[in-house]
Amino acid sequence: MERNAAEILKKALELPPEARAAIAGSLLDSLDQTVDEQAELMWEKEILLRLKEIDGGEVELVSWAEARRRISEE
Repeated sequence: MERNAAEILKKALELPPEARAAIAGSLLDSLDQTVDEQAELMWEKEILLRLKEIDGGEVELVSWAEARRRISEE
C-alpha cells in the first residue's frame, strides 16, 4: 500500500496546479467525519457573493505575492 501511495503521489505532482488543487481539496474533504450543514450553506453563500463581486468588477484582485507583501507589512 505504501508503494502505491508513493506512486500515486508522484503522478499527482506531475499534474497542472489546478488539478493538484482539486485533488488536495477532495482529499481534505474526505477527512471530515462530520459535516456542519449550516456552515456549508453559509460558506456556499459567501463564495457565491465573492464570485459575483469579482465578476461585476466590484473588487480589486491582487496576486498572492502582493497579498503576502501586504500581510508582511502589518
